[in-house]
Amino acid sequence: MIRFTNGIVLEGRQVTNHEVWIDGGTIAYVGPARDDAPAFDRTIDLNGNLLMPGFKNAHTHSAMTFLRSMADDVPLQDWLFKQVFPREARLTPERVAAFTKVAFLEYLANGVTACFDMYFHTDEFARVATDWGFRGVMCDALSANNDWESIYECHEKYASWSPFVSYRLGFHAEYTATLDMLKFVSEAAHKWREPVFQHNSETKAEVEGCVERHGCTPTVLFDRLGLYDYGGGGFHCVWMSDEDIGIFQKRGLTAVLNACSNGKLASGIAPLRRFIDAGVRLAVGTDGPASNNALDMFREMYLINILAKLSEEDAAAGDPALILEAATSGGARVMGLDDCDAVAPGKRADLTVIDMHRANMRPVHNVVKNLVYSGNPGNVVLTMIDGVVRYENGEYHVGEDPEAVYREAERMTRELLAEA
Repeated sequence: MIRFTNGIVLEGRQVTNHEVWIDGGTIAYVGPARDDAPAFDRTIDLNGNLLMPGFKNAHTHSAMTFLRSMADDVPLQDWLFKQVFPREARLTPERVAAFTKVAFLEYLANGVTACFDMYFHTDEFARVATDWGFRGVMCDALSANNDWESIYECHEKYASWSPFVSYRLGFHAEYTATLDMLKFVSEAAHKWREPVFQHNSETKAEVEGCVERHGCTPTVLFDRLGLYDYGGGGFHCVWMSDEDIGIFQKRGLTAVLNACSNGKLASGIAPLRRFIDAGVRLAVGTDGPASNNALDMFREMYLINILAKLSEEDAAAGDPALILEAATSGGARVMGLDDCDAVAPGKRADLTVIDMHRANMRPVHNVVKNLVYSGNPGNVVLTMIDGVVRYENGEYHVGEDPEAVYREAERMTRELLAEA
């Protein structure tokens, strides 16, 4: 058992002075110090630091680390079709594994305990997640050129792969799909009674193209085809009509916000206030390291709130507490990790510790606002997944040497670029 003591704890939107006890991978107790405490294998003195749920990166393409700072400063369509897709065609399972490890190291150092990943060679992603004890939820990136039947194999295979791996039904986007493919995915969603996820309304051109092809927005099209009958959501959700937002609210869908990527690709600013006013569920993701370029949830939270103020021309726009909740609990729920969404008895021990002694956290007028407006990955001192400390004070506990991971990924990147 592990005991966290002498600190502060984020429980929902409340900050308490409670202790937290971990038994195996489960939170066993959250409350005041007790005289009848059991024997612990380790007691972690927080020394006034903050214990909170780990961040859940609810939209990313982890293995795109090989494109970090390479395919920059071009619009989305050119970025995808001229820079990204041709290089991704050279990916192999071994390369995806190496590039995924780099992302996982960044996640752990940033307090991220799970990611919602959409990429290729999913077996390699699942192996790394299992070997390293990192929670990886895979969203299928199905497009018109893929083997559609593969979703049935993935659904069965990843249901029993390991406790750290799970699978969600999805497809890349409307503009890389056909109507027949979308109907195929809808049939699968109805067969399994499961939610569906995809890139949705990321750019103005994407929405205009869908209207030209189908006479409606992507959200309306997906809803008409029954893709949202069992829930789900969209990544980005920037160019959303009132009808789109109404569908998200009615269906209980989640809008996963990706402010850094949308800003870097000049895609636009998600309508945060309209989402909040409509009661739409929210989560936060970084998108991939080729379009962001960091996997930094602190920066995402900050930009989501700041850009809302700019777009509304209202300094009162945004809601730091809601966005922090979206970056932790909201992400867990959209990924199907409801047992990892809070610091509470019975929940999985997927936690992070924030150093409150750094200058950027002082004075402590408001812990939540400090996290959202002042926090950065340098404040993360510990990341725990399923009761196991995977990162602490700059040291990784994943069974591999980080420097060896970097060297291997860089070697494979050089080879891939030489081939391309």
